[in-house]
Amino acid sequence: MEKLFKLSENHTDVRTEIVAGLTTFMTMAYIIALNPNLLTGFDVGSSLWNGVFLATCIASAIGTFCMAFLANKPFAMAPGMGLNSFFAVVVANIVALTGLSYVESFQTALSIIFIEGVIFLVLSLLNVREKIVEAIPLGIRMGISPAIGLMLMNIGFGSNVGVYDENGNANYVMRDFFGALTPKLLKESMGASYGAMVLTVITIFVGLFAIVILSHRGLKSAVLLGMFIASVVYWIGDFVFLGQNPFASLATASFIPPFSDMAQATLFKVNFSHIPEIGWVTFITLIVTFCVIDMFDTIGTLVGTANRAGMTDKDGNMPNMKEALTSDAVGTLAGSLTGTSTVTTFIESAAGVEAGGRTGLTALTTGILFLASIFLAPLAAVIPAAATSSALIYVGILMLSGLKNVDFSDISQSVPVFIMLLAMPISGSIGHGIGLALISYSVIKLFTGKKGDVSVLTLVLSLIFLVKFFLAV
Repeated sequence: MEKLFKLSENHTDVRTEIVAGLTTFMTMAYIIALNPNLLTGFDVGSSLWNGVFLATCIASAIGTFCMAFLANKPFAMAPGMGLNSFFAVVVANIVALTGLSYVESFQTALSIIFIEGVIFLVLSLLNVREKIVEAIPLGIRMGISPAIGLMLMNIGFGSNVGVYDENGNANYVMRDFFGALTPKLLKESMGASYGAMVLTVITIFVGLFAIVILSHRGLKSAVLLGMFIASVVYWIGDFVFLGQNPFASLATASFIPPFSDMAQATLFKVNFSHIPEIGWVTFITLIVTFCVIDMFDTIGTLVGTANRAGMTDKDGNMPNMKEALTSDAVGTLAGSLTGTSTVTTFIESAAGVEAGGRTGLTALTTGILFLASIFLAPLAAVIPAAATSSALIYVGILMLSGLKNVDFSDISQSVPVFIMLLAMPISGSIGHGIGLALISYSVIKLFTGKKGDVSVLTLVLSLIFLVKFFLAV
């Protein structure tokens, strides 16, 4: 392990790395079931759902293993949130355009992801993606970590823990529980699901406070232990106060992986034959869109998390960035060939970094757990979302400390960073937040007589985002 991952050089040890890998996995395990739900329209149990489920586990493991051995970084990969929702929309549009079945349209859309992966692999090997990272001004790079922190907090209090009422309407902790005029009105609105909302809120804060207290006492496993404490609180509350068995799903769960369904529906099912029916202009536009979003989501996650972990140099550059970006490209290729949308570096990796993860051993641990999930997915499903929210919120708060590295006396830095701080959590896209920051930086520099501070590549990236945001194709 020492020879493979240089543990001493990175001031860590095997135990810390394994705990960090487990922590990362637990904060992102939700993707195992959520990704096939989103990509198949919640068609649980179908051949396509089972195929995407296995593809999610396998592609995540392959990408994460590459990150472990090629880059020696503690980052994990999985099908990106936002990108998978966009992929599902693309599949639905292909159905409408061509009259193909959903499965055939799904396989056609995989060709977009395959080409994206090939493009990224070539760009990574030629150091083009690394040059793009360097083109992001240092001030903006310093602001990426706290912006991701706000995004994690927004996810923790929002989309990660939706509580649904009898009519299927989602209610969220910060927006609906704390945003309600009075508890009585919210209870009347939510009906029987109000109890689940109260339990969710209590669980989140118990977990958050537990993590803070344990961390203050110097426990490196504070995040993991806090999530366990939160889970126990939720399980007890679910059983005692809501009258439900939190482990009921295990009674009928199957632990046998549906490999035959994967072979039938998704494995090596990339289909190029229907591209003419979609239209080449539309097809190319979709490839560019996926590339732009994924590229800056990945760059933002790597730079932001590396800054938080102290893995960057004085210029804000991360060693082995080329290898990390290459691993990300391999993950996307693996996803297309096994049957899922774009695989990218997950911001939840920050939880493992906060737990002490500093090398590829953390990523290796997470990757092994993804493979194990092929057989043990029902066990991961009993971890309540509220417990993972505790970790996301805690890590998000810690990442805000990166704001101290931003020079707020320089308006050309502060304005782009503040826009990015708002854009990431509100838009739900790391890439879009960086894009708005780049545009703001370029405009301010150009019109304040400091055009020499803006590199040609920075201008090109700003123009690409302007086209993406405003040119409807």
